[in-house]
Order: sequence, then structure tokens, then C-alpha cells
Amino acid sequence: MPLYLCNATAGAISDDAKEKIAADITRIHCAVTDAPPIFVHAFFREDAAEMPLNGKTVFLMGSIRAGRNDEQKSRIVTEIRQSIHDHAAIPPDDIVVMIRDTPASWVMEGGDIMPEPGEEAEWLAAHEAQKPAEHA
Repeated sequence: MPLYLCNATAGAISDDAKEKIAADITRIHCAVTDAPPIFVHAFFREDAAEMPLNGKTVFLMGSIRAGRNDEQKSRIVTEIRQSIHDHAAIPPDDIVVMIRDTPASWVMEGGDIMPEPGEEAEWLAAHEAQKPAEHA
């Protein structure tokens, strides 16, 4: 969590562009929200029926932890859309980016319920403390 799912028409986004867009999604999300990069997940599909394109070339839906303000969400949407345009040469009018809020308590990462925004450091420390010690 956050989870970014990108659906595009077949062949619209090259593998190289997908790598760059995924890196941008992580960078953008972390810059805007201060979330650690380990939390960010980006997946790409082509013509996935559960994510209709409705005549567009790309539909990207981001499910992020609730608690982000409208300015943060707008910045994420705008910058991800620009990344897709820049790396895949798809006209901005053919790209739909949508963000939806998901309560942190509804999401599990690494076997633990996700922290609320701003509580990541404590969560990461507790999560690390739960890992078994490596054998020498």
C-alpha cells in the first residue's frame, strides 16, 4: 500500500517506459506523502477487463491510505499523468489517473496492518523488530 494499477491498450507502454513510470510513481508518491518507498507498489496490465479504458489509452488507479489532503492527491494525479505522457508519448487527453482513499486499517503489508499517515517510522521499527535474527 499504496497500490497503483495501470491498464493500457496492448503495446501502448513499452517495458522500458513501464520501468520509468513505476520509478516515477514511487518517487512522486514518496515526495508528496513522505511514505517510505518500500510501501509503494505499481502494476501494469494491458486491456484488463476490471479496469475499463472507456476509449482512453491508459487508465491508472491509485489506492492510497486515507488522510491525504486534496492538494496532495491532485499533485500525485498530475505528476503521474505527466510521467506517463513523458515516457510513453501518450497524449494527456488519453490518460486517466484516479486516486481513491483506503483506510490504513484495511490494508496489511508484510504481515502487519498498515500505519496511519505520519506513523510510518514507528511501524517500520516495530516491523523490523519482528523479523527473525539471521543465522551466522
